[in-house]
Amino acid sequence: MSRVILLNKPFGVLSQFTDAKSPTPRPTLSSFVDVPGVYPAGRLDRDSEGLLVLTDDGKLQARIADPKNKMSKTYLVQVEGAPTDKDIAPLREGVTLKDGPTRPAKVRLIDPPALWERDPPVRFRKSVPDTWIEVTISEGRNRQVRRMTAHIGFPTLRLVRWRVGNWTLDGIESGAWLEANPT
Repeated sequence: MSRVILLNKPFGVLSQFTDAKSPTPRPTLSSFVDVPGVYPAGRLDRDSEGLLVLTDDGKLQARIADPKNKMSKTYLVQVEGAPTDKDIAPLREGVTLKDGPTRPAKVRLIDPPALWERDPPVRFRKSVPDTWIEVTISEGRNRQVRRMTAHIGFPTLRLVRWRVGNWTLDGIESGAWLEANPT
């Protein structure tokens, strides 16, 4: 039976277990998960937070991470500015980034979610509003969601992956993990 670990990766943590090549130590998964033989299925950038799926099953890992499988991933995204539904509409059609067109995304404006405090907190500016959107994609290019929101003129301030396939972050505190069913 495959093992599946759902980790709520904190901001500033690398999506790997070691960082031996860095001249200054940075936090890694080993500070949070002490389960031998599991590896991340995909990546979550150091400046992003949220659901990171780890498994000991190579086939499952490939099924989750490989964009060919079109496994959906949902992100809660705090953006700078106050986009309207019209502003985010291009993301639903797909936008063309430097590395080519994106697949159409499911995107909607949402109320600010009840999330844990981020350390360090997102910068706050009285003169510039911020807005939360939910973005679901079925691919996973490098920094894709951040590049998509910047492309439409609303840079990402905070990015939290909430769901991968059927697994969600619901009930998992930042830095905590739980074991899940592999399907």
